Parts: sequence; structure tokens; C-alpha cells
Amino acid sequence: MSRLIHISDLHFGPPFLPRVGRAVLRLAEELRPDAVIVSGDLTQRAKRKQFLDARDFMNQLPDVPRLVIPGNHDVPLYRLAERLRRPHDLYREIICEDLNPVLELPDALIVGLDSTAPRTAISNGRVVPGQLESCRTAFESADGDRARIVVAHHHFAPAPDYHYNATMPRSRRAMECFVDSGVEMILGGHLHRAYIGNSLDFYPGNHRDRGIIVVQCGTTTSSRGKGRERNKNSFNVIDIGLQTFDIRHYMYFDSDKSFAPMSRHLFPRSGRRPDELDSPSISHDSPRSPDASDSDAPKTSPPGIVDST
Repeated sequence: MSRLIHISDLHFGPPFLPRVGRAVLRLAEELRPDAVIVSGDLTQRAKRKQFLDARDFMNQLPDVPRLVIPGNHDVPLYRLAERLRRPHDLYREIICEDLNPVLELPDALIVGLDSTAPRTAISNGRVVPGQLESCRTAFESADGDRARIVVAHHHFAPAPDYHYNATMPRSRRAMECFVDSGVEMILGGHLHRAYIGNSLDFYPGNHRDRGIIVVQCGTTTSSRGKGRERNKNSFNVIDIGLQTFDIRHYMYFDSDKSFAPMSRHLFPRSGRRPDELDSPSISHDSPRSPDASDSDAPKTSPPGIVDST
């Protein structure tokens, strides 16, 4: 079983909160992930120092494989000539040359998509047909038991609170491609608040038996939380089992200067029935592991049901 830490919207620059960043680094070591996913907006204004600070922060995370994609804040906003001619130069120089990276783990194939559109849609992004074709090709090589996961900064499905959440244009086209490719989960950011659900809540799709789990991350280290996570910080931990995805939503508490799990979500893997779910045990040591007698344990949702606190 692989464990992913999913962080997003770091916003290095004025909004970055150093005390929260330190808490992320402390807990990340304890959680012992097998990979780290960063779903965009590493910086506030795509400046060199902000990218260097973001790189230094990520280099302090556990030394495991990492997949990072850019967000709309990682391309220049006010430096118009740079945005139009070479929008990703600093990102490619300092963070990663590949804007659409692919990460292979023993039990997961994770495809990152650059959803920024600096010349046409600075805020709500785009995913173009060529990217979808590359995504389809990548997943063709995945064996049957390997989890297929997509990572994009911008969201393909609206948040349940419908607060500043216009989806990307042609989102339905992308979702249909993902369903046809057997994608089981999408990880994203951008909205600065977390939600965890299923694509069938929004798109009936062309395969009713193949809903995609949607896992949005709030802002992990900045002061820019929105909606129910205003002035809050969060990230997700995802355990990939043979039968289930076990997802925990962590939130930062100033009183403890640390993150704690706030909710837990169990979903059957594609093609598995709910009554075939794994036991909820976790193979890695994890702080505050759930126990029936522990009143502080995170709540557990029934399969496919979102439980948030």
C-alpha cells in the first residue's frame, strides 16, 4: 500500500505562514509517505525568490518521489510581456522542467496536467485535447490493479458550496476522457478549501459504474483560505489499498501549532463492491490512528460518502 501526502496552494510570498509551514514539515516526517503531491500555486506572484523559497521548502519534505505541477499563481500576472512570451521560464528553471509530469509507483500511476492558461485564462485554467490524449496514452500502460490518478491545479467539478468555483471550460470533455481511461481519482487545489466526493454527484458520465473520486486540497500554508476554510490550512493523506482508497483530511490548529485529522473518507477501488472493502488498518505508523475507544479519532465515512467536520 502506498501513502500519498497531498499539499497545495503554498503561496510563497506575503501570504505564506512560516509557522504552518514548519508544522507541515514536522508531520510529514511522522506520516512516512511514499510520495508527495503538490497541486500548484507554489508562489504568490511567480517571482524568483518565491520559487527559490518554495523549492527549499519542498526539499525539506521527506525524501520520496514527488510530483509537482504549476498553478495560475506560478505564471506572472502583472509582468505582461513575460506572461505572454515565456510564462513558465522561472518555474521550469527552479522547480521542474516538465509541466505535465508522470509519477510511477508500484501500485499507482499518477499523471500531472498543467492547467494554467497564461495567455487566455489567467484564473480558471484550461486542459487542451493534446494533454488529454497524452493522459490517455500514459494510462494505457498501467496494469489492472495499479491506481490511476490525475493531478491538476484547477478543478473539474464544482465545490458543494458553489462559492467562486466556476469549473474549467470543457470540464465534461476531460471527465469523460478520464472515465474512459479508468481514472479512479483526481487531486486538485485552487479553491483554497477542501472537499472530497465523487464525480457522479456532478456528471452522470458515460459509465455510471465508474465515478471518479474528487479530492480537493485547501491552501496548505497560506493565509488565503476561503469559504468554510477561511483563515485555515489543510492537506490530505491518501492510502492506496488493493480494495480501497482511505483519505484523511488534516487541518491546522493554532492552539496546538500542529495539524490534526478532521475527517476520514473510505471509497472502494474501481470495480470493487463496498462489502469487499479492506479493513481500515493503516500499514504506516500515523499520529492519532483511529481507535473505537478514542473520542479524538477522526470520523469515518461509509464507502463513497463524504463526512466533513
